[in-house]
Amino acid sequence: MRKVRSVAGDSVNLLLYRETGRSDDSAEEALWQLNPTLAEHGPVLPADVWVVLPELDSKPAAIKPVSAWD
Repeated sequence: MRKVRSVAGDSVNLLLYRETGRSDDSAEEALWQLNPTLAEHGPVLPADVWVVLPELDSKPAAIKPVSAWD
């Protein structure tokens, strides 16, 4: 697992996408499990907060498209 520092104004989703290329539900859930105290910083992270990144596959699991006629 890799640790990165936040940049002032980062949201968790932005940081996750910038560092891993993913911000889907499973990637975000893995990140929150590794960083349970991250929510204490609020929706926008201050600068220099250390975040442990989860080890993820490069592509998210395939999502079945939803149609209005399903």
